[in-house]
Amino acid sequence: MAVITISRGSYSKGREVAEKVAARLGYHCLSREVILDASEHYHIPEIKMIKAIHDAPSILERFGHDKARFITYYQSALARDAQKDNVVFHGLAGHLLLRGIPHVLKVRIVADLDGRVRDEMERERIPKQKALSLILKDDQERRKWTQSLYGVDPWDSSLYDLVLHIHKLTVADAVDFICLAAGLPQFRTTKESQRKMDDLALASQIKAALVQDYPDIVVTAEYGNILIYTKADDRLSHKLEEKAKSLSRDIEGINNLEVHTGAEVPPQRYLEG
Repeated sequence: MAVITISRGSYSKGREVAEKVAARLGYHCLSREVILDASEHYHIPEIKMIKAIHDAPSILERFGHDKARFITYYQSALARDAQKDNVVFHGLAGHLLLRGIPHVLKVRIVADLDGRVRDEMERERIPKQKALSLILKDDQERRKWTQSLYGVDPWDSSLYDLVLHIHKLTVADAVDFICLAAGLPQFRTTKESQRKMDDLALASQIKAALVQDYPDIVVTAEYGNILIYTKADDRLSHKLEEKAKSLSRDIEGINNLEVHTGAEVPPQRYLEG
């Protein structure tokens, strides 16, 4: 049992690979479903969620604090799904949203640019130059998004456990390699790795419950022990502490909860654990 994240560019065969891997392993395949889940669960219009998840930083900045809020909701929804295990996720930034979890196999699918252009031309019935322009623009948007939120380049191979180039390798080859890797001992879910996933889901759920009023908080979780960090002033931090502690009655899995104010806040991570 494992969780597999597949990072891909547009028209890179990533969706096809993901669906075939999920079918072979009997896993649940997810992408846009996570956005829909977040939209429904947190009562956010779907179009706003989609724009927050996919648009470049220049557009996201128009949302102000809504940017962090929508991303937090998205990640909370993904963590809930990944917590169930046996998942293939091929949406945006899954390898970063679920980082630190040992049984997550992080895959990057790279496809030959000429082939991507041909697929775009055929699907959209557009000339070659326009297809090329659209693909390069989409790649740039994805790159800016990841760099803006996480300070990393999504094309950096060190972020992944497996990088596969669909050119000499076929889709069927990629599926074979991913399924083989998913069966390796280091990617099997253990009691300890599941505990880390549970903590990650719990931290994201708590942050999602607080982020609308306190967008700058950082939440960490370990063995159900929650630490919330804030730089808010005394008045706001007191309100945060009251609201946070009320969550202990509403959210299962919290063993202890503390709010740290005025102390140095750890680097922002949208999913903590």
